[in-house]
Amino acid sequence: MYRNRTCGELTMSHVGQEVLLSGWVQRQRIMGGMTFIDLRDRYGITQLVFNMETDAALCEKANNLGREFVIQVSGKVAERINKNKNIPTGDIEIIVSSLTILNESEVPPFLIESDTDGSEELRLTYRYLDIRRPELRDRLVKRALIIRAVREYLDSKDFLEVETPNLIKSTPEGARDFLVPSRLVHGSFYALPQSPQILKQLLMVAGMDRYYQIVKCFRDEDFRGDRQPEFSQIDCEMSFVHQEDIFETFGGMVQHVFKKILNYELSEIPRLKYDDALRLYGSDKPDLRFACPIVELNATLPKSEFGVFNNAIAGGGLVAGLNAKGCATYTRKQFDELTEFVKASHRGLGGLVNIRFNEDGTVKSSVDKFYTEEQLREIGQAFGAEKGDLLLIAADKTSKVRKSLGDLRLELAKRNNWIKPGTWSVLWVVDFPLFEKDEESGEITFAHHPFCSPHPEDLQYFDTEPTRVRAQTYDMVMNGNEILSGSIRIHQRDIQEKVFKNLGLSEEEREKKFGFLLTAFKYGAPPHGGCAFGLDRLVMLMAGGETIRDVIAFPKTSGGRDLMMDAPTPVEKKQLDELGIALNNE
Repeated sequence: MYRNRTCGELTMSHVGQEVLLSGWVQRQRIMGGMTFIDLRDRYGITQLVFNMETDAALCEKANNLGREFVIQVSGKVAERINKNKNIPTGDIEIIVSSLTILNESEVPPFLIESDTDGSEELRLTYRYLDIRRPELRDRLVKRALIIRAVREYLDSKDFLEVETPNLIKSTPEGARDFLVPSRLVHGSFYALPQSPQILKQLLMVAGMDRYYQIVKCFRDEDFRGDRQPEFSQIDCEMSFVHQEDIFETFGGMVQHVFKKILNYELSEIPRLKYDDALRLYGSDKPDLRFACPIVELNATLPKSEFGVFNNAIAGGGLVAGLNAKGCATYTRKQFDELTEFVKASHRGLGGLVNIRFNEDGTVKSSVDKFYTEEQLREIGQAFGAEKGDLLLIAADKTSKVRKSLGDLRLELAKRNNWIKPGTWSVLWVVDFPLFEKDEESGEITFAHHPFCSPHPEDLQYFDTEPTRVRAQTYDMVMNGNEILSGSIRIHQRDIQEKVFKNLGLSEEEREKKFGFLLTAFKYGAPPHGGCAFGLDRLVMLMAGGETIRDVIAFPKTSGGRDLMMDAPTPVEKKQLDELGIALNNE
């Protein structure tokens, strides 16, 4: 036996007991004739005590231990004189009677501490050491507890956990597929699933009624931010449901997980229409932990000779702004920083107009020569401006203004600490468009995926105004992050054919790519709908990580590389020959 207790469980109730512990040496302190060692395992830390007077040989052995040595000790639990209230075992210590070195360790390349000195690249290279750090360990523990709570809830609601295959047919679903060559059929490929979307719909056709799966998904995308080529979903589907059933079931699941993991009572989850989200917050995933909505001015702007505003409105664009509460004292430097923020290439605004409602009651503006003070106060009324407020106004194409002000809204919240720690914003965003027009090509494409059911009352616009058709699609947004996306699905072959036709797929293409699904719809497909939670993002938010890499055991870099295993790498020519693959090295 290596241990009969763990390093995180001993308390005053165990004083006087003989125990056997195993773990890693976290740190060592030699103080005169006493040596203290913090022993660490997954469960916590326990202090070990060695006394030179009572056992010099044992104490000397302890003095020669290095960081991350794996050891086993036996000894008696005693009450600590100097208690440590920062750890659960801080009231006790172990008076060690025997010590066995199970394995030695080289000096680690970085400190195995929450506050480490290792860069992310170094820690990813030695990820097995990084996971020993309490911060990352606790996040992975919380991930496991969240998954357990999800399964507990869904199992209680009669969902069945059904596995779906990882080798499937390549189908167009919005991102590039990872392709897997077939050794037995040269020139043919499987695809790794971007999600089990079609498969779970087929499970509904098969009568499974309620399905879920904690599943790996794969997308060969250009890497940026915290995306990963493989990620995890909580994938769910239900038969004979409307949107209200989805909202009740999966809103309830999130409330259950919050209560179970954070002991937090999440209130009823509100809903916001997609069009309203863009209009008010410039994003379809708004963070509502603070106010500061976008205010549109086209209909209320006082007349003036200011060409920037007039030209934007005449060209079908938008004049809109934000009320930065309490920011009228911003310096010229601070305002210039905000201007550069919205002028960045991915936003592309020409600049910002500011109106300051000073504490002394005066109103000053960067466009004073075009507007009277009375007109500036009239503009301020649209924002509910008060003394101390700063209005920031933009004018350009509608999409550009909304995007830029949405980003600026978040930047202002960050700079001014508008978001209180421990607060949560969880909402449903509903009524997304079914189709959208590609800005470059002008082609009609699906906004989410081609299996979303349209609102029945919008079917009249299918042929004449397809971008007017709303989908029965919904996202759940948590603290400004999309954590769930789903829809009521199309279950009738004629409507699914109509969607494919609107997307420009010929009858031959429809049959080649989706024939198996269309055939299944001939045999009594039930009305059904579902969703997929981004598990990694959900855990990141609930566990306090900054990127999803913080909550995945063995993630890739932002460039898609596995630094620990050094992947991807070339393979031997023999392997390629077996697959019938020749590389083009030009």
